[in-house]
Amino acid sequence: MQTKKIDIFDTTLRDGEQVPGCKLNTKEKIQLALALEDLGVDIIEAGFPISSPGDFASVEEISKVIKNATVCGLSRAVEKDINAAGEALKYAKRPRIHTGIGTSDSHIKSKFNATREEILQRAVQAVKWAKGWVDDVEFYAEDAGRTENGFLAKVIEAVIAAGATVVNIPDTTGYCLPHQYGEKIAYLVNNVPNIDKATISCHCHNDLGLATANSIAGVIAGAGQIECTINGLGERAGNTSLEEVVMVLKQHAYLGFYTNIKTEKLNPLSRLVSDTMRMPVQPNKAIVGANAFAHSSGIHQDGFLKDNSTYEIIRPEDVGADGSKIVLTARSGRSALAHRFQKIGYNFNRNDIDVLYQQFLAVADKKKEVKDDDLHELAKAYQPEAVS
Repeated sequence: MQTKKIDIFDTTLRDGEQVPGCKLNTKEKIQLALALEDLGVDIIEAGFPISSPGDFASVEEISKVIKNATVCGLSRAVEKDINAAGEALKYAKRPRIHTGIGTSDSHIKSKFNATREEILQRAVQAVKWAKGWVDDVEFYAEDAGRTENGFLAKVIEAVIAAGATVVNIPDTTGYCLPHQYGEKIAYLVNNVPNIDKATISCHCHNDLGLATANSIAGVIAGAGQIECTINGLGERAGNTSLEEVVMVLKQHAYLGFYTNIKTEKLNPLSRLVSDTMRMPVQPNKAIVGANAFAHSSGIHQDGFLKDNSTYEIIRPEDVGADGSKIVLTARSGRSALAHRFQKIGYNFNRNDIDVLYQQFLAVADKKKEVKDDDLHELAKAYQPEAVS
């Protein structure tokens, strides 16, 4: 039952670019923005216009070429930031300004040396400034994950009254457990009188490895937008991974959520982002890692060869992967060896495989992975015993 559309807000070009070594030029940003739109992303956060002339130009040029997705520019709750974002977005067909301020006591005292009331006033003023430029204004309550719920609800109610169309509830430090983040979203749903006038957004960081779980918990609790990046790129340990949340919602369709993402484009785009941003993807990364559909254990290989659903819950072609792989190692069994021999042109019987398997293990103990060339050598050297 697909009943509720979840908007996918991609911040690869903004938060993802904050990874050391991942800086993009305008041409690279435009290429990735067009690929993100083709993927089906609803909102593309193109950059932080006030941060540099290059970033301003990138947001401006992306605004000119994107036809369907919303183009978003980030700002602090500072008038010159918001004006820069508004100027950079002037060519966008669907512009959004993303502005906000820290709301946790830690940020209020240590970062701003302010009071809760002063922060509330600055939040409202920022939204009003942004509304002077665009109709679609997203407000972020930075460090909402560690913000006391009563004050957070007060801020959210005030910014919606000032015109915010989206309210972003970031777990900026990746501190929350999934049930805590879900409860925070549910609290806002139940305690902000005008919450129906805005979309709640999840922006979760991965410092404890919980960004995907927290984002899903937030959606189940009532959020309508997930902020994420390709390959989970982002500050420190990264952001919520786009490919993970999209496939979680797709695989668990009974939850009643869907996205507009063309999932068969996930792996090709992952590789494009990795190459362009010069940031390798870890082999065991969910959905897009090189080993995501690789099987090397004999027990797993045997089950997979009998029925792939025993060990794969996603079909590789559904996410644009090259296909499942049987990797031959010292942990592999006879069925995998027979399968690979057959695949490269040899039809050995069970007795042959029993003999060849012992020879295979001798090779496998010396190598991390046994390749096709090794199997050809074994096959050519193999002499079946004559039957007397």
